[in-house]
Amino acid sequence: MEQDPTLLLLMYFVVPVWLMAGFADWLCHRATNIEITSGAKESVIHLLLFAEVGGPFLAVLLLEVNALVIAFMIVMFFVHEATTLWDLSYAVTLRKITPIEQHVHSYLELLPLTAVLMISARHWPQFLALFGLGDEAPRFDIALKANPLPLAYIIGAVVAALLFAILPYGRTLARLARKSRPLRSARRKIVRAIVEAYP
Repeated sequence: MEQDPTLLLLMYFVVPVWLMAGFADWLCHRATNIEITSGAKESVIHLLLFAEVGGPFLAVLLLEVNALVIAFMIVMFFVHEATTLWDLSYAVTLRKITPIEQHVHSYLELLPLTAVLMISARHWPQFLALFGLGDEAPRFDIALKANPLPLAYIIGAVVAALLFAILPYGRTLARLARKSRPLRSARRKIVRAIVEAYP
């Protein structure tokens, strides 16, 4: 591994910066009062965005990278981009997107692309095979890595993703869900009162 600079950059630069950018984005959301502006819908979209990058992240972390994994990464990158556009189109009408948050978004959009390109470069024959090029046949089997990454790194990466991504955004959504319960209950009571008053 020490002789593979691309792998080292992926593990110890791209992934940490990506997680830090996600946490910085959450701080921006807190600063613009997401709980009383764009609310639960944007929080759900954020969790969807994490699922769209989390799937490929886990696949590359644990599985042998072949044409199937590369195709999955490429498809999910474009799905993530479409969801990002949906997220921003919704949020910009309800809360201020500051210049700092816009700058953070540039990292959140480009780092997945960087990861896809670097992983494709590391597995170039399978990347070419995916498009019918090169000398190898594309492989579409699902198999654990023959030479797995260090267990400490895998555990550290998953724990970091939970602490700096899933937990903060999930906590925001949970708070919004708790706040909306009394509102839903009040609405039901009003509707019930109107229905009973006008049979």
